[in-house]
Formats: sequence, C-alpha cells, structure tokens
Amino acid sequence: MFNIVSIAIGLLLTVVVLVGLPPFLGWINWLALVIGAVGVLIGALSRHKAGMIFNIVLLLIAAGRLSLGGGII
Repeated sequence: MFNIVSIAIGLLLTVVVLVGLPPFLGWINWLALVIGAVGVLIGALSRHKAGMIFNIVLLLIAAGRLSLGGGII
C-alpha cells in the first residue's frame, strides 16, 4: 500500500518538476523537493522500493535544475 502511495506522489512530483523546468520557474522545484522527500519517506516504509527509487530520481532532477539556476531562477 505504501508503494502505491509513493508512486502516486511521484506522479504528482513529475508534473511539478516538469512545470519547474523552464527558466524563471525554478523556484517551483523547492516545492518539488518537499513533495519528493515525503514520497521517499513513504516509499521507505514499503517492502517494494520502486516508488522510493522513482521519487529519488525525480528529486535528483529537481536538485540538478535548482543548481543550474543558482537555487532561485
């Protein structure tokens, strides 16, 4: 059950990260980091780790985008 919730959070996170990719919308990725952290924590409670890994990959994309924009842009 936790894995399904984690994957659902990951799908929401995918939308948030995609919205935050264009220039001047990078601040949205701060929200993505919070949502992703919740998804990873819920995924860690599951026996299956697919949801947790999905959220970690999206967190890395959001963090990479933030580092390219200097954390703000």
